[in-house]
Amino acid sequence: MAGEITDTGDLYSPYVGLVYMFNLIVGTGALTMPKAFASAGWLVSLVLLVFLGFMSFVTTTFVVEAMAAANAQLRWKRMENHQEEEGDDSSSTASDSDGLTQDNYERAETRPILSVQRRGSLNLFEITDRVEMGQMASMFFNKVGVNLFYFCIIVYLYGDLAIYAAAVPFSLMQVSCSATGNDSCGLEADAKRNDTDQCWGPLRRVDAYRIYLAVFTLFLGPFTFFDVQKTKYLQILTSVMRWIAFAVMIVLALVRIGRGHGEGHPPLADLSGVRNLFGVCVYSFMCQHSLPSLVTPVSSKRHLTRLVFLDYVLILSFYGLLSFTAIFCFRGDRLLDMYTLNFAGCDIVGVAAIRFFLGLFPVFTISTNFPIIAVTLRNNWKTLFHREGGTYPWVVDRVVFPTITLVPPVLVAFCTHDLESLVGITGAYAGTGIQYVTPAFLVYHCRKDAALAFGRGTANKHRSPFHHTFWVGFVLLWAFSCFFFVTANIVLSETKL
Repeated sequence: MAGEITDTGDLYSPYVGLVYMFNLIVGTGALTMPKAFASAGWLVSLVLLVFLGFMSFVTTTFVVEAMAAANAQLRWKRMENHQEEEGDDSSSTASDSDGLTQDNYERAETRPILSVQRRGSLNLFEITDRVEMGQMASMFFNKVGVNLFYFCIIVYLYGDLAIYAAAVPFSLMQVSCSATGNDSCGLEADAKRNDTDQCWGPLRRVDAYRIYLAVFTLFLGPFTFFDVQKTKYLQILTSVMRWIAFAVMIVLALVRIGRGHGEGHPPLADLSGVRNLFGVCVYSFMCQHSLPSLVTPVSSKRHLTRLVFLDYVLILSFYGLLSFTAIFCFRGDRLLDMYTLNFAGCDIVGVAAIRFFLGLFPVFTISTNFPIIAVTLRNNWKTLFHREGGTYPWVVDRVVFPTITLVPPVLVAFCTHDLESLVGITGAYAGTGIQYVTPAFLVYHCRKDAALAFGRGTANKHRSPFHHTFWVGFVLLWAFSCFFFVTANIVLSETKL
């Protein structure tokens, strides 16, 4: 749950943490990126991708610094409590033998905090406790700020679930309708097909999609009402499948281009596609809300910032390779929302097993993540309405919260399976709040609190390289600009329609 402090768990090496972070960031957003690249033009897409990757790296270092400051506060409170307990034990003895006076007591209470802190300043900011983002918000924000944070994370998680709920039925519909239709070999004309076209028998494609959505909800929806635990091996399996799928798609696209069969001729720039590209890129770099669980178990954090920077360079390279091979391999009007589905044609892949593996890849990987995200959202709802010392009635705890978690994203998925727009809107709005606004305010307030508690001369060993206040203001200005740009673009688009 976002508001709890939990144990670190099993430690792992920095390089294992690097791999985990890579797997966390590279997910569903990557599969929608090729179409967004083709829509916005390759030059604009490349520039925006690099810039948004840099901005995500900046805010990642902000979150790490806030985590260290939160650990310092918790550690200092434990030290104070320990000293108070020792003082209580010794005062009763000292009152009989040493005669502790009121003046002595007052001098002890007013002793500067740094006189104790400096002895352990090197370890004070060590990240050992896993302090989730919600807990950091409650430590550094006022009540309004905490509620705004939870509202933002809840909206983002709703978007996540809506994307997942649409992606699985969409993939199943594309594969099954193509396998039974006139083009039984693949998806040669899928980019031009409408939802009202026939799938099999009297059923239209949209009917097949909604049937699959109902089955998906019936199978995975009940997990929202329970706790999902012990998913380690499922995560390992999905990670392996993800790497195989991405590697196969990149190799197939390169082979096709190398043989001179590439059909793509993407423009340099097309500003009409920037809105969705922006949202997709923000969504594709989202990791800030999961950093506490990811970073805290790293055994050695000495070169943490360098490793995070290396991770971002690798992710940028991977996104660039995946997207550029896609837009030069396929025509822009043939690129589907879910990139894996472009490889379901016989002219692309001759082996049926590979075609079905890539076509059904989102089904396996997304299905394992859906219950985890749903339980996370349910727990955030509980935390938002929680009151100290209060408990929820059984009906509210076991029925109401799971229901309000599950129903809205399923309804959204029922109304639309436009994955590019879903990813774009989720990233552009809720993603901006989680990736830019929250880290900027966290690092600003944690620096103020640290200066008051420990003195301005105390250095946070995990301080962000972007420690000047200018960067905080720049991130907030960029977030506001993005919000304004995306909103204006949507309004203009609707006006033209």
